Amino acid sequence: MSVTIKDVAKKANTSIATVSKVMHGSYSISKETADRVNSVMEELGYHPNQRARNFVSQSNHTIAFVTDIEKGAGFSNPHMFEMMCGMEAMLTQKGYGFLVKALKKNDVCEYVKNAFDTKYVDGFVIHASVITPELSELVSAMAIPHLVIGVPSFDNNFCWIDADNRHAGQIAAKHLLTVGYQTIAFIGGTDEDKISMHRLEGVKSVLKEHDVLLPPGYLQYGNSGVEDGYEMTLQILKSRNIPEAIICANNYLAYGCVKALNDKKIKIPEDIGIITFDDYPFSKILSPKLTVVNIDVYDMGQEAGSMIVQKINKPNLHIQSYITYPQVIKRESTK
Repeated sequence: MSVTIKDVAKKANTSIATVSKVMHGSYSISKETADRVNSVMEELGYHPNQRARNFVSQSNHTIAFVTDIEKGAGFSNPHMFEMMCGMEAMLTQKGYGFLVKALKKNDVCEYVKNAFDTKYVDGFVIHASVITPELSELVSAMAIPHLVIGVPSFDNNFCWIDADNRHAGQIAAKHLLTVGYQTIAFIGGTDEDKISMHRLEGVKSVLKEHDVLLPPGYLQYGNSGVEDGYEMTLQILKSRNIPEAIICANNYLAYGCVKALNDKKIKIPEDIGIITFDDYPFSKILSPKLTVVNIDVYDMGQEAGSMIVQKINKPNLHIQSYITYPQVIKRESTK
C-alpha cells in the first residue's frame, strides 16, 4: 500500500494541514517542524502527486522570468544568464518550475494578464527593461504576484529589487584612494544609462568627501561599447595632467580603455591604474587582469527567486529594496 499524507502526519506527530503547508513552503511553519516533516517524508518515501496538488490548489507551481533577450544575448549580456541560473536554483529548492519568456515591452501586459488568468504561471519576475506604467496598473489591479529586477524609472506600484550601484561606485573610489591614487577619472554611459549614472554618483560622493577634484576633462560620457571606451580614454589623455587612475563603468568601456592605453604605450598600473565593475565578460581575460567591484548577480537571482515565492505566500508583502552589496576583487590593473 502506498504511503499517504496521513501516514506522514501521524509519523511526524503533526496535522495533515501542517504537512501540506510544509510541502507548499509556507513561512508560518517553524524550521524545526519543517525539517521533521521533510525527514519523515524522506524516510517513508512519500512523493506527493504534483498534478493532483496543482489541480486542487489551482496552481501550476511555475514562475515566469520576463525579459527582452535575443540571439547573442549570452555573449553580450552574460550577467542575465548568471542571474537566471541563481533564480532557477532557488525556485527548484522551493518546489517551483522556472520558464523564460522573451518579449518586447509592448507585449508584456497581454502575456502577464493571460498567463495569470489561465493559471499558467503563479508569479512573474520581470526585468526593468520591459516594464511600463500600464503593467504597473495591471499587476496592482489584479494583485498579480511579481518582482521587478531593477529600479523603475517612473511612478509605479511595482515590487522591485536592485543592486546598489551607487554603493558600488563608492567602493571603487574608496579602493583607489586607499591604495594611493590621488587623481581619478571616470568614463561611463549616457544619462539614459542609469547603472552608469548611479555608479558615478557614488564615485563623486567619495571624491567630494576626500576633497579630491574631478576636472571636466576627467569625466567622459558616451555609449557603452569598446570603441566608446577607447575614444573617451583618448580624450582623457589630452588633459594637461593625466590622471593616476581611471574608473570604467563597465567591462566593455574598460576593454576599450585598456586598448587605448596600450596603444599609447602607457603602462598599467605603473602609469595609470584601472578599475571597473562586474567580473564578466572581460576582466579576467585582459592583460593585465582587471581589478573589479563585483556584484554577485547569481546571488541576486537567488534573492529574486526567494522573494517571488514570499510574495505568492504573502500577497500583502511589498518589496522595494537594494540588495547584493558588492566586493572588490583585486587584480593586476591597480597598485
